[in-house]
Amino acid sequence: MRKYYDEIIRIAGNVVTVTASGIGYEELAVITTPNKSSLAQVIHIESDHVSLQVFSGTQGISTGDKVRFLGHPMQVPFSEELLGRIFNGSGTPRDGRPELQADRIELGTPSVNPVRRRMPDQMVDTGIPMIDIFNSLVESQKLPIFSVAGEPYNELLARVGLQANADVIILGGIGLRHDDYLKFRNTFEEGGVLGRTIMFVHTAADPVVEGLLVPDLCLAVGEKFALEGKRVLTLLTDMTAFSDALKEIAIIMEQIPSNRGYPGDLYSQLARRYEKAVDFDGAGSMTLLACTTMPGDDVTHPVPDNTGYITEGQFYLRNGRIEPFGSLSRLKQQVNGKTRDDHRAIMDGCLQLYAQCRESREKRDMGFEMSRWDKSLLKFGDLFEEKIMDLSVNIPLFEALDRCWAILADCFEPAETGIRRSIIENHWPKEVIQETKTETEKEPEKETEAVTV
Repeated sequence: MRKYYDEIIRIAGNVVTVTASGIGYEELAVITTPNKSSLAQVIHIESDHVSLQVFSGTQGISTGDKVRFLGHPMQVPFSEELLGRIFNGSGTPRDGRPELQADRIELGTPSVNPVRRRMPDQMVDTGIPMIDIFNSLVESQKLPIFSVAGEPYNELLARVGLQANADVIILGGIGLRHDDYLKFRNTFEEGGVLGRTIMFVHTAADPVVEGLLVPDLCLAVGEKFALEGKRVLTLLTDMTAFSDALKEIAIIMEQIPSNRGYPGDLYSQLARRYEKAVDFDGAGSMTLLACTTMPGDDVTHPVPDNTGYITEGQFYLRNGRIEPFGSLSRLKQQVNGKTRDDHRAIMDGCLQLYAQCRESREKRDMGFEMSRWDKSLLKFGDLFEEKIMDLSVNIPLFEALDRCWAILADCFEPAETGIRRSIIENHWPKEVIQETKTETEKEPEKETEAVTV
């Protein structure tokens, strides 16, 4: 039993400072008041002054209250019974069911040694053509979704969780609106995947500091499942809200601010979480897909800027679509050559033609005359956006590749696509090839008749 300390010397925001000794960083403590007990965690130690962040807020706490340190960092119970459960930001059940009685694991452990990691080489199918074809998601990859407020990034995360080929889905919500939380829960429940889903949800109405624990809770549980051989998909939203919580604590602690008031260790704090994505040698894997909102659509904002240096690419979500130019999966070449022999050719060919379509649209908007080639590009762009780029499109990879071929055949001659002849001969729509052959066979007959006459 650890002794009580009752020398609280400062209360600022959600942080209390107490005089104590023999205390470790990130150690948990319980602050006992006449009406309740509050859980807190050590976030700063300077000599014998120990600062703790109180998860439920400091309302009702006075300098005469007692603090008892527990001698261990934050822990979460782990067992198969976690599946199908919903918890809040401090690990307390939110679904009205009893607390889980199981062995507990620590949060915030170091990331896996690189020599124990496998080279990522397995694709995660999502049913979203703009991901599966053009920027394939790979097992153990860490990818952010860069978006602005108002874009359907939570709907996109829910669809990926619903359709991805994963054994365990873990959702971490930070600062979620209540209707977004309900939308996630209903989507997973109606899609039949709630039984293999674990949700740690911190809503905008909950204390801000509880949001800091959500990524660590998700990643600790996900890593444990991955060690047991499971393919884990971890979804986090929104990492900007997580960074804002870090900023709030840094201001209370009177730390010297960095860019736009964020703490100087923002990069380290984000990397500590993202680097948990791993493909274990001889076990399972954990893939991490996280949403990062960009205030003012500013990619130079400290949160997306630091995130871009840590992760293996990014998805840009604009106008309700995944933007093909700017979005990048740096590991896609590990898998898209193993799917089908035309995958890379379609990826490169469609993006080149779509880029030319944008140029033709600019010419049209400026009043230039449209050539036959420009008109073909404009038609291609409209069909491509409607049948491939639209986020409502939900088809498997091979069907999406076949649809791309159909769009190309509807707009261009085979030689105009820029795709290798050997690939075209194998995959160009058969009915189009047959029509071309028929027309070619008819031409010599007409010439012969003309000569006879």
